[in-house]
Amino acid sequence: MAGAAEHHDSGSGSALQAVFDQLRSAYTLSLTLTSPLCLAVTALDRYLSLQHPSGESYSYDLTITDGQWRMKCQLADSLTRWVRTGSLRCGAGVLVSQLSLVHDETRLSHSYLRIDGIHSVVELPERFLSIKDVEKIPQWCQDYVTRSDGPLQLSRKYYLPLWINDDPYGSVWIPNNPPPDVVIDVSRITLVADLDAFFHSSRRPLPLLVRILHRSRIRYYGKPGQNIDFPFQVYCEVADQSGVMSMVVWNDLCPEWFNRLTVGSVLYLQQYSLKHSYQKRSRPQIRTLSLMTFHSIEICLNPRSPASVVTVIPPKSVQPQWGLPDVPYNFATRSEVDSMNSNQACDVIGLVTYVGRVERIRSKEKTGPEKFWAYRWVHAVDGTTDSPFILEIFSSSQPEIFNNICPMTYLVCTQMRVCQTGCSVYLTSSTETQLFITGCHKKQPYVSEPKVKAFIQWTKTLKDNVMLRRTAVGGHYCYPPAPPTFTPTTNSNMTNELSITAIAELKGELESLQYREHRRVAVQGYVAAVQYHTWPPQPELPHSEQQQEGVSVQGVSDNGAAIPSSTKDEMTLSQREMDSTSPDSDITVSPKRRRVQTGTRLHRQYFTRSKMQSNSAGIQVASTSHEEEEQQQWDEGDLESEESEGEDKHTSVRKSAVGKETDQTSQVPGVQQAAIHPTALWESRVWPLAKQKVTDHFCCGRLDQESIPEKFHFDDREVLLHDLNLSPARWNPDLTSQTHTRTPVACTGYFMLTILGLNQTAAVDVLLVPVVSSDDPRAAGVPQTQHDNSLLSCISSGRLCVQPDGSCPTPGSLMSSAPQLESERVVCIVDLCLLGERRVEMICSKLYRTADVCQPSSTQ
Repeated sequence: MAGAAEHHDSGSGSALQAVFDQLRSAYTLSLTLTSPLCLAVTALDRYLSLQHPSGESYSYDLTITDGQWRMKCQLADSLTRWVRTGSLRCGAGVLVSQLSLVHDETRLSHSYLRIDGIHSVVELPERFLSIKDVEKIPQWCQDYVTRSDGPLQLSRKYYLPLWINDDPYGSVWIPNNPPPDVVIDVSRITLVADLDAFFHSSRRPLPLLVRILHRSRIRYYGKPGQNIDFPFQVYCEVADQSGVMSMVVWNDLCPEWFNRLTVGSVLYLQQYSLKHSYQKRSRPQIRTLSLMTFHSIEICLNPRSPASVVTVIPPKSVQPQWGLPDVPYNFATRSEVDSMNSNQACDVIGLVTYVGRVERIRSKEKTGPEKFWAYRWVHAVDGTTDSPFILEIFSSSQPEIFNNICPMTYLVCTQMRVCQTGCSVYLTSSTETQLFITGCHKKQPYVSEPKVKAFIQWTKTLKDNVMLRRTAVGGHYCYPPAPPTFTPTTNSNMTNELSITAIAELKGELESLQYREHRRVAVQGYVAAVQYHTWPPQPELPHSEQQQEGVSVQGVSDNGAAIPSSTKDEMTLSQREMDSTSPDSDITVSPKRRRVQTGTRLHRQYFTRSKMQSNSAGIQVASTSHEEEEQQQWDEGDLESEESEGEDKHTSVRKSAVGKETDQTSQVPGVQQAAIHPTALWESRVWPLAKQKVTDHFCCGRLDQESIPEKFHFDDREVLLHDLNLSPARWNPDLTSQTHTRTPVACTGYFMLTILGLNQTAAVDVLLVPVVSSDDPRAAGVPQTQHDNSLLSCISSGRLCVQPDGSCPTPGSLMSSAPQLESERVVCIVDLCLLGERRVEMICSKLYRTADVCQPSSTQ
């Protein structure tokens, strides 16, 4: 098989063709390659599994290419974690080690390839970089291998979005084209108020003429083993002159009609059915409309029994004499939001100044397959106050809008809910929220609203260059800030409260994280060590200069602190060679330079004492210096291709049995060791001895560039949006090849805190990036109380106070107060997020001192 790959590289043949020929001529249907075959991933598609005896709810098809042919393959269920953790992604290279040919025994002439083994995921080799348009690569469709636009398992008729379930995705979802001219008979229609009489009789209801006032996001209720072709559901609130009622669109009608059932559309409905309304769902707040709302029954549009007939009336054909109500709005200005009640609904319009990255949270539904919600944080201003709207926006089944929210656009959000938590006020989207950005406002019903007109007039007074300086994108962001005191919950049903997690149990939390999943945990212990690192990283000083400027570990200097000898054994490892066999691969250690290679499953790698004591646990020792030199050359060669991504890829491990730290991080030329050597360092008196006994130490690498917000530049808009959004399901070679210069927003450095568990058997390193300027998006909506700039005050408040001369305290002055931390029992709130490619963000969002921790009440 190695020969087949070389044959392709020479340009005289196709590696995919050679593999397929070899597989077809084999006596068995499975082929293990003697040398892994490198292919480019051009597409990833997800669909609901037919059955999941392995516990996997979803299956994946991936399209691969060798540069000459394109082929869709199924990914074996045992390999789906490569996708779910973001390691296997579009635009990456995959080294395939095993394939098999699968025949559908229930159909004629339907077969496909399945990838059963992946050696590793790598950066694309140079020969793939010349690809400009993936669609121009011919798709393999020969003999009995079937080409399919849908899932290779033909019993599934649709693909789901790659990361969530509530967006329209794929060609089965009909786009919103202008409705054709129609002629309808309005002489025999019924009113919404009369539907109850039809419901309690055997008569079939007459046609309805209604306007859509609100539309929900898509609800997907598919389950493995379910025999429903399109298990989708959408709610709409519709109205005529007599009242308002819910309308439910079921199953096959959702892909057919969802994009055409826009808010404000007028519908002529025939052959619909009526049923008792489902009461346990959210409903929009319609307070500005003086019409009765009917909650007891709802209108159902079904694909069969009977098949509903839906007609969209063109706007120019809508007659005033029909008496249809206008879409109701309740726009609120930023100055009005503070005085609104919690959970009150409002609509807002603003100029976007900050856009956060898209993250996911796991649904708490206990039935059905695993499900995630996608959301992002957005700031927008409207000129009525200096404070922005702080918006938590969940996906609204409008991916073309949700994924294109960027600074300097006019954003309208409807049916937002007010959230009041302590001194913090923000708005969160609801099931019925609709989003509109610049380019979508024309002909929308709200354009004539007085507050919308006032906002437009205000924007005419702005200067683009002034507002542009206030913009930012990305970075770690979480709102509202944690309360001033911490009370743990003992009730698992209290979803808004945190229980305390034992530090040793972080292993399970880290291993179960999926791509861009955000999770918050609380741990307790003692602050065993604090490091301060400057940001951006500076080039490493020559060794002689480090010796001159360093001081003892317990001493503190503005220039830095001496590093324990154990950390000088730390090494760097290129991310190019990601895994040896699978996401659960063994760990390989080179003891002289502490080189560690590990699989994607342990996102923040760690060592246990038992692992270090036995090679049978999967550790292989390679001690020759020649091997290390070869690996170092491999690492340096990889850096040239990785640097273009503008990302720091890093992971770290701790060998607690010998008390040595290992920082596994990709190198940035000129700053290879910058994150390893802190500017200042403090250790508690117990840490030097306690770290020898720690069996689990969860270590974070240096601060990732994705954790820091950056300035927004119009010229980089497409690249920035690509980075902020979830990893795409299709490879765009032109976009992924572009780079941009990152301009961090108000970040001069960060702390690395080592929290030692109460039993001193486990420890965790977390990063804390203090707020130092009002330009930091995290400063919005947070009270700016002054403190004494002691280290304890800084890490417990999460910010540094500007001194009278306008400067921030130096690392040395901060560390001089570090002895206050000695024996201080703390609770640390940690935000976890798997950024992808084995990079886990572990950010301390709040540190509680002993005096700030309350005991839970006995009623909990």
